[in-house]
Amino acid sequence: MIRRRPARATALAFAGAVALWLAACDRKEEAKAPPPPEALTLTPVAFVDLPGWNADRLSEALPALAKSCGRFAALPVDRAVGPAGVGGRVGDWREPCARLATVPAGDDAAARAVFESHFIPYAAANNDDRKGLFTGYYEIELEGSRSPDPVHATPLYRRPDDLVMVDLGEFAERWKGERTAGRVVDGRLKPFEDRAAIEAGALRGKGLELVWVKDPVAAFFLHIQGSGRVRLPDGTEMRVGYAGQNGHKYVAIGKELIDRGALKREEVSLQTIRAWLLANPGEAAAVMNKNPSYVFFQTLKGDGPNGAQGVALTPGRSLAVDSKFLPYGVPVWLDAQDPLDATQPLRRLLIAQDTGGAIRGPVRGDVFWGHGEEAERKAGVMKSPGGYFILLPKTVVVTAQNATQATAQK
Repeated sequence: MIRRRPARATALAFAGAVALWLAACDRKEEAKAPPPPEALTLTPVAFVDLPGWNADRLSEALPALAKSCGRFAALPVDRAVGPAGVGGRVGDWREPCARLATVPAGDDAAARAVFESHFIPYAAANNDDRKGLFTGYYEIELEGSRSPDPVHATPLYRRPDDLVMVDLGEFAERWKGERTAGRVVDGRLKPFEDRAAIEAGALRGKGLELVWVKDPVAAFFLHIQGSGRVRLPDGTEMRVGYAGQNGHKYVAIGKELIDRGALKREEVSLQTIRAWLLANPGEAAAVMNKNPSYVFFQTLKGDGPNGAQGVALTPGRSLAVDSKFLPYGVPVWLDAQDPLDATQPLRRLLIAQDTGGAIRGPVRGDVFWGHGEEAERKAGVMKSPGGYFILLPKTVVVTAQNATQATAQK
């Protein structure tokens, strides 16, 4: 004989089971809850809260800042500075820039007085997290020739005429700082060839070769650094810099070498990656092709390589940032770890003037170290934990809306 449970008991049991299932789902959802969207948050502080503020040679940062001020001077006063106007309006920068221009060369005290009278420092954070990562880059040296030969066989390409680079921020505010590239086919934008296809000859014979270099590994690192100097057989030097990119996302090959067991995470640096590539020529091309991003170059004239703000970079004083969060031209007080001595701090004033494919996040930066062996040593090993403060003119009104603009954009 089959005994039936009373209807009410059955209903209660079912309701209890549903409640338990929903509770379990809630716990599961809580466990899987994604982190909050990245957002730049700014907290006003005093200059005495900036570690090492009184020790830096602030006057050494003024030439870099003057270049950014020059860019501001060419813009309308009501133009927003940075995403969602986090840096205020161009007009906010006119008076501070004019005052800093009067500081005598080498006068750190005068520079400090102007900053303290015209700016407010803000501690930058990703939501509530002030900690970030700071790396370095430099102007690399290569050996090359204006014509190919058995020694110089790796081309650096000019930007193709049919490459279309798109600033997605011009189409929607939430895409501010995002870019892509491709070519138009039948009225539609299609992806451009990736690194592997270009290395296999997709652009060969189109007259795009700018110069041929000796070392394909050095050429690969030139793509990462963005600018370099090519020594030619006649003793002259050709300076090259970024002219465009194929639209594919940058992928760090250090992770590939970690996954292969070739390097330990703590060992990864420009120097160790390069050493592995040179020691394993049979596998080097395949590993480098794991990074589909490919950069096109142009000949540079004048001072230094140009950053994304359109000004020449200043060694040790220019910083690449994520432009989805920070404005170009803003002074940044860096409090990080010295790349060559982890026991020493790296505290100095830099100017946000560039960006890079690997520079992502509200508290992330890439210090431009310049040219030469010392610059290569610093840039190659720099993986410094730290944080920063941004300096904004006192007339800038920092609100929750423009200090956390990234949340709305994501």
